Amino acid sequence: MTDHPAQGGKRFSPGLIAFALFAGFCAVLFFGLGVWQVERLAWKNGLIAAVETRAHADPVELNSADWSAIDPEASEYQRVLVNGSLLPVDVLTQAVTAEGPGFWVMTPLRLPDGRTVLINRGFAPKDTDVALDAETPVTITGFLRVSEPGGGFLRSNDPAANRWFSRDVAVIGETLGLKNLAPFFIDADRSGDGYPRGGMTVISFSNNHLVYAITWFGLFGLCVFALAYLFRDRWRRSPAG
Repeated sequence: MTDHPAQGGKRFSPGLIAFALFAGFCAVLFFGLGVWQVERLAWKNGLIAAVETRAHADPVELNSADWSAIDPEASEYQRVLVNGSLLPVDVLTQAVTAEGPGFWVMTPLRLPDGRTVLINRGFAPKDTDVALDAETPVTITGFLRVSEPGGGFLRSNDPAANRWFSRDVAVIGETLGLKNLAPFFIDADRSGDGYPRGGMTVISFSNNHLVYAITWFGLFGLCVFALAYLFRDRWRRSPAG
């Protein structure tokens, strides 16, 4: 009588044990990543809802506000209102918009109490004359924005050469010699049809966390299936007892 091929042998070879351990580790890892993406999804949905609320609220008046109490990260895209005098000096930072390449025109606004805040007056194509001849009293409404330190992708700001790839509030302020500068800047609303053209703030957040969660949980399911198939197959091939 011929013995069953698995009789007298081990149910699991070292190779199968190693595979089972690896698949188990991957299952735990993929499940953890799936849970993390679900948490990220809840966070992103909350962020989007908060930004939508701030962006469509009545403007917050900044002239009498304590700027040191403002957290730019937590207040980004808050609608704000400020009045003062635009100074006749600009910094042009490179921009790519729906209208093509050009510059954001960053101009300091001096408040009556001496504080200053950078205003992104808007987009202007290259070689567009956007300079102010003198201090210009204005009332600005727009969005509070977070500083963009460092520069652009693989390109650093070069203040000495007047080349700017990001709206770095601290460095722009230092370069222009501004005092009592707000730690944020303001994207001005559109005013008129000329340049610089405000009101071009794009409020958009990528939100692929649900797709990522489904992917990780799918991989978790495949690992569990592989482990279940392995154990079932080994058990069926092994003799009872």
